[in-house]
Amino acid sequence: MDSFIFAVNSTFPVFLVMVIGWVLGRLKVIGKGFEIEANRFVFKCSLPVMLFQQIAGSDIRNNFDLRFVLYCAIVTTVCFVAEWLLAELTLKEKESVGAFVQGAFRSSAAILGMAFIQNMYGDTGMAPLMIASAVPLYNIFSVLVLTFGSSEKYGGDDMRSMKLPDQMRKALVNIIKNPIIIGIVLGLPFSYFDVKFPVIVNKTMNLVSQTATPVALLCIGAGFKGAQAIKKIKPTIGAGFIKLVGQMLVFLPLAAWMGFRNQELVAIIIMLGSPATATGFVMAQNMGNDADLSSSIIVFTTLLSSVTLTLFIFICRAAGMI
Repeated sequence: MDSFIFAVNSTFPVFLVMVIGWVLGRLKVIGKGFEIEANRFVFKCSLPVMLFQQIAGSDIRNNFDLRFVLYCAIVTTVCFVAEWLLAELTLKEKESVGAFVQGAFRSSAAILGMAFIQNMYGDTGMAPLMIASAVPLYNIFSVLVLTFGSSEKYGGDDMRSMKLPDQMRKALVNIIKNPIIIGIVLGLPFSYFDVKFPVIVNKTMNLVSQTATPVALLCIGAGFKGAQAIKKIKPTIGAGFIKLVGQMLVFLPLAAWMGFRNQELVAIIIMLGSPATATGFVMAQNMGNDADLSSSIIVFTTLLSSVTLTLFIFICRAAGMI
């Protein structure tokens, strides 16, 4: 019951902020212009600062565990490749492939991971190492699939009409120029050399980074279109099932078989089964992809994740693994 209450307390406020954004959007308090500019601010400023701070503040060198890092990185890669192939084979609307794949494989690990593990064990444990292993790949792979999935229908380039060398060149440029990836890469040497920032710098970064999640969630809510979500209910449910259940059923038993326990296993549960991240909507909208499908997946997985996460944590506790 404690795990369920904590899961609800962790995920429902996220959902409720999206509801507030939806109400504000209907009341015209948040207009389309604000939504676009706020998303651009989150994409180019507050999210990169937040991820830089999280990576730079983690003790990667002392907590480094090669087996755990390889597990997180390889599983993330396998999930991404498998789900991209699945989307290409099954989705009729090819311009929605990027949003579907990102929603299916990319977790809000950086937001929920720290909170869950700290609540259960009193410290963040393996969460920073999981974030350092998976989050950079989340962003690189997301830029890749969103670049190839960009469509004129959603204000981007029509990538499917380009030749493969041009597609690869554009994808590489987008990865190098992506503000979120830049923030992560810049944070790694600060973490490795354990650089401590002055208080004034830390407080400034805190103020900027703390705007990332609430602003992104308000924009998701304000831009959420019920009619469009109903039209996209099949890919939403499909991506949601993969995100919350499918990846867990395949890779959680593997983690248990490999001997991961306690904080390591909880970090893996968060990586595999936490809801789709609000960052996905920001990137989809900024990179000419199906932002409506992205927001629908985020709302759906956030609403259900408190039940699915609690179920898997309960099963692992009952088995004496956490």
